[in-house]
Amino acid sequence: MLIIILAYLGGVLTIASPCILPVLPFVFARSDQSFVRSGLPLLAGMALTFSLVATLAAVGGGWVASANQYGRWLALALMALFSVTLLMPHLADRVMQPLVSAGNRMNDRLSSGNKQAPIGVSLLLGVATGLLWAPCAGPILGLLLTGAALQGASVGTTLLLLAYAAGAATSLTLALLIGGRVFKMMKRSLGAGEWIRRGIGAAMLVGVVAIAFGLDTGVLAQISTASTGGIEQKLLNRFTPADSHGVAPAPAESAAPLTVADISPMLTDDGPMPPLDGAVQWLNSPPLTAAALRGKVVVVDFWTYSCINCLRALPYVKAWAAKYHDQGLVVIGVHAPEFAFERDINNVTRQANKLGIDYPIAIDNNYSIWRAFNNQYWPAHYFIDAKGEIRYEHFGEGEYAQSEQVIQQLLREAGARNVNTAISQVQGQGVEQAAGGQQDISPETYLGYMRAENFGSGQAVNDKAAEYKVPASLSLNDWGLGGRWTVGPESVTLNGNDGRIVYRFHGRDLHLVLGPSKDGKPVRFRVTLDGKTPGDAHGTDVSPVGDGTVTEQRLYQLIRQQDSAGEHTFSIEFPDAGVSAYAFTFG
Repeated sequence: MLIIILAYLGGVLTIASPCILPVLPFVFARSDQSFVRSGLPLLAGMALTFSLVATLAAVGGGWVASANQYGRWLALALMALFSVTLLMPHLADRVMQPLVSAGNRMNDRLSSGNKQAPIGVSLLLGVATGLLWAPCAGPILGLLLTGAALQGASVGTTLLLLAYAAGAATSLTLALLIGGRVFKMMKRSLGAGEWIRRGIGAAMLVGVVAIAFGLDTGVLAQISTASTGGIEQKLLNRFTPADSHGVAPAPAESAAPLTVADISPMLTDDGPMPPLDGAVQWLNSPPLTAAALRGKVVVVDFWTYSCINCLRALPYVKAWAAKYHDQGLVVIGVHAPEFAFERDINNVTRQANKLGIDYPIAIDNNYSIWRAFNNQYWPAHYFIDAKGEIRYEHFGEGEYAQSEQVIQQLLREAGARNVNTAISQVQGQGVEQAAGGQQDISPETYLGYMRAENFGSGQAVNDKAAEYKVPASLSLNDWGLGGRWTVGPESVTLNGNDGRIVYRFHGRDLHLVLGPSKDGKPVRFRVTLDGKTPGDAHGTDVSPVGDGTVTEQRLYQLIRQQDSAGEHTFSIEFPDAGVSAYAFTFG
């Protein structure tokens, strides 16, 4: 919402600039004419100019998204250029000179001797006004467009453009209705307007440097998007079940293969595949559309990289993508973030590479595809036939053999020959290894106050640093803090040295989503299980003596036991400040 307001104010601000002075007297001279026949068509003509720019921006935004990181650097370069034009108005005049010349020529031809201009002439005058406005609008509008390009073309981009155009139209409407009084006021405010423009330019240059050096990963992803991430999460919580991380996995896959007759009743017709519009970027592929995928069997996998249920399903999805690709299967991963740091495209790209994902990934930061599918779970798998119809759905872990046989059946229906009917033998490693299968393991537990439960260290102080003490005893599924922590909406952050988190749990595996300090500096930790070093029960991110380091924002496997018998007390200690902890998950 803030950037929408800033875009609107940016549109309003364009009139408070010296470069608009030549056209204002002409506009004021027509303030006594009919607003419907003169003023309104003029505004419409100006809107046409902005519509053209918006169309070009949408096309360019799609190219930037498909160009991936190369497009990102191009957008940064353009943003730097427009920032400099805000600091140096004379440079803006030169950059926009071709548009200004065209506007002046059109203005001269249409305005001479035209006291009561027809509607068509007023419309063209509006186009000329839009072109003359270019030196003022160009830098600010350019910042909006290139900033949107960094996130990808989306509905948000359109809203920014509409907000900007509304702001510019507001200024021009006032000029038409009030007339010369506005002109005098604008003259008095030109100095302040120029200083505001230069301040925006300087701020944007700082932002370009921050993004170019990756400082946005540690700071912007945790701060700038935290508020919007929280709002969206509240909406998701309201309209989805309390546990959106799927269902508990089945104890084991069925050894007996199903027949076509067994599968046929499971296949349904749940309507056409929704559009894939709204992704802010695509990885491993140019943007894909539902129409372009006709003739292919498609599996859409909703996931996010810190979700343990998604990670345990991932080996099967990767196996299907590799095994059936040549027979017409397309697997699409839709990455819908749960935490603010999962919105950072660099983070997603890095983790996707580590996980060995080479099929197309749509970055669904705005939950556009999520809502189009009316999805409610991580992970969620949608199976679409060659006609573009959703024929099968599966939510959560488990039933992988059945899902694979659905793929085989849909491929046969599409005309694929010699479809391999063997069921893939998949064995995940590390965090991707299947859960133990027990139904009574500890539940996923969030540490941020938006969804925190079973906190055992007294009353939490939201958004402020406070001292906490580890409780003397913990009941099953209770947790607590020790040291000076800030409890935020999504996470808890250690503000002093010697911090500690404890949890009383039941399960074979224990994972904790962690992030380093805001400056990206690694944070050391030591883990104990029932007061002892974990030994053979250590996870993949911990040594047998319990030592580990938080180097990036992701899920860390801290405990992996031979079985899930009994209750255990887990403790993790941080000697240095800066770490953030988000959520416990178990297996």
